[in-house]
Order: sequence, then structure tokens, then C-alpha cells
Amino acid sequence: MKFNWFKKIIKDYPKFWETYLSYFDENQSKDKRYVVFDCETTGLDSETDRILSIGAVAIQNNQIIVGDFMEVFLQQDIFKPESVPIHGILKEGKEEKIVEAEAVIRFLDFVKDATLVGHHVAFDIEMINQALDRLEVGRLKNQVMDTDVMYQKLKYLPEEQHASLDELCDIYKIKKSDRHTASGDAFITAILFLKMKKQLMI
Repeated sequence: MKFNWFKKIIKDYPKFWETYLSYFDENQSKDKRYVVFDCETTGLDSETDRILSIGAVAIQNNQIIVGDFMEVFLQQDIFKPESVPIHGILKEGKEEKIVEAEAVIRFLDFVKDATLVGHHVAFDIEMINQALDRLEVGRLKNQVMDTDVMYQKLKYLPEEQHASLDELCDIYKIKKSDRHTASGDAFITAILFLKMKKQLMI
């Protein structure tokens, strides 16, 4: 029997991933939607650390859609007590916790094909991508915007000059409510994003 070396190998992906990919069909009508999100994590190493919680809120027509949000807490297979003072999430806290796979699937279902927004968002994106890798699927396909980069463009700053979320909250007089919680940071970043989006006229 002759083996066809050029036969295309098609991988069978799980339904949730096929559904997520379908949102990027070029034939679909686009209603511009942004999702501002944040991940609280056990640390800053995207390969060895894990997500503790994800908070996200949607923006459409230059308005934060308060009813269009998500927040999940993840079961902690890796627990680092030294990080608790930062995010306040206990291993056996009062929050309902779900497994990583379910959290990521919910995240994909929420964001769909929206433009993802965050502060120093590359880290959060990579944490999600690492979780997707553990599910043996692809990486996020969404367009991405970073509020730090937006500020650099506004002030003509060099790429290596970064501003923290706290600094920008002070500059734009944004109240830092629920700071260092995923949902709180997502909401703060959403307000910051809208202020700078207006200045940049995008």
C-alpha cells in the first residue's frame, strides 16, 4: 500500500474550541466589542504559576456594560501563601472555585471575538495561552490592546518606559476600588481605557 506523505492531518478539536474559532469567521457581522480583563495569579512565571481568578467586563459604544461581565475563581492545585496578601484569595476561601479547564472555557465563551484589553496585558494573555496549551488546543486569536502602550503613545514615551496601573489611576483620578482583585482591576482598567481611547480618538 502506497503511503501518501502529503495527506493533510486534521486534528479533532473539542467543541468549545471549534465554537471559539467560529467567532472569527470573516463572513460574520462585526459589532465592535472590547473585553477588559485581568488575571490574579500565584506568581509572575507564566510557565510554572497558575491563574487564581479571572475578571472581565465588556465595553460597547464607549460604555462599560455593567451587566456584561464575568468573574471566576479557580481551584488552587498550586498554592503560594506568600502571594495571599497581594490578591487576598485563600486556598479554601468562601468563593466557589472551578477547575482551570472550565474557567478557560467560560472565558472563551464570554470574550468571543472581542478585542482584549488589559494593563501589561501580555502576561495575562500568556497565562490564558498556557492554560489552553494544557487543554491541547491553540492560542488566543483576539486582537489585543494594552493601556500601558496607549499611555506611551499619548505621551510619546519610549517603549521601555512603563507606567503602573496605580500611577495611571492617580494621573487620571480614577478611584482604586477593589485593587488587586481580578474584577476590580478589570473595571479600573476599563475606565482608564475609555479615558485614553477618547484622547487618542480611536
